[in-house]
Amino acid sequence: MSGPVFAVFRDIVRRIPPGKVATYGQIACLAGMPRCARTVGYAMAGCQDASVPCHRVVDRLGGTKTVFDVHAPGTQRALLEAEGVLFRPDGMVDLERCQWRP
Repeated sequence: MSGPVFAVFRDIVRRIPPGKVATYGQIACLAGMPRCARTVGYAMAGCQDASVPCHRVVDRLGGTKTVFDVHAPGTQRALLEAEGVLFRPDGMVDLERCQWRP
């Protein structure tokens, strides 16, 4: 997927440092498009640009998405854990400790 709106989303996601995550809604707000979290999700799911760390974007509860599991189940979680992102016992990212605060 392409277009100027998706380019803005990709630029914001590129700023998320390793070991941190952002939510779809957070990316939408930073782009000046509150209430467009689903659009961010579409942009991340369709992103083919390796320079965009899409795996660092999670849902509002810290949940990972199976769309990133193209190689094996749990791919997104494995990528995040390799960067030091912490998960709670319920399988969600610990947003209190790992959410990116630009």
